[in-house]
Amino acid sequence: MRLHNKVAIITGAGNGQGLAEAELFLQEGAKVVATDINGEALELLKKRHTGNDNLFVHKHDVSSETEWDIVIQKTIQLFGRLDVLVNNAGIPSRSSVIHEDLEGWNKVMNINATGTFLGVRKCAEHMMKQQAGSIINISSVYGIIGEKGYVSYHASKGAVRSLTKAAAMDLAEYNIRVNSVHPGMIETEMTRDLFENSEKAKWMKEVTPLPLLGKPQDVAYGVLYLASDEANFVTGSELVIDGGWIAK
Repeated sequence: MRLHNKVAIITGAGNGQGLAEAELFLQEGAKVVATDINGEALELLKKRHTGNDNLFVHKHDVSSETEWDIVIQKTIQLFGRLDVLVNNAGIPSRSSVIHEDLEGWNKVMNINATGTFLGVRKCAEHMMKQQAGSIINISSVYGIIGEKGYVSYHASKGAVRSLTKAAAMDLAEYNIRVNSVHPGMIETEMTRDLFENSEKAKWMKEVTPLPLLGKPQDVAYGVLYLASDEANFVTGSELVIDGGWIAK
């Protein structure tokens, strides 16, 4: 029970990494507020945990400041405090700098970067009162390295990486830890088309030194560590979970 009685908000918890994180947090004793723009996915999560009073689901657009206020208000009303935020919600983009348009750029930045900023800012206000908290921002290896054809995704995840370090410095005096996680190739709903493409799947295996590709649980266990008291002296760090891709 590594998160016994801790209260956590996890965004993008309807599928993929966010879902794996939500279920692992529940298993480890946390009270979880699971949010997602996909209300149907949240209802499926709720049904799988029928009768578990430690789970509350709420439909949530992370790019809306008003909706962040509502989520945090409900969290405090239900559970009385807020210990952990996992900024997991995000969307992909597969356009080059030549082909990306302003509308596509703004959509990705609003969700991936602005949504993360709002979560950090709004949740920190409550954590400051407690003089404790852990914020985990899900970035990507693409927040560190470059690849063709993902310009707005790269920019948004790079913003999350830098935001994390700045926020870690701003919030350290309040004993609030802020860290980023950088997954490599993880098989989720967002990447399934890549995994099902034989040429892309071959490329992913070639760039990953370990003889396997990532699962959502691989990321969830890293997030669990950063959320737990085991990481009490860890802030401003980058946890890369990529099978050795960047090292290569």
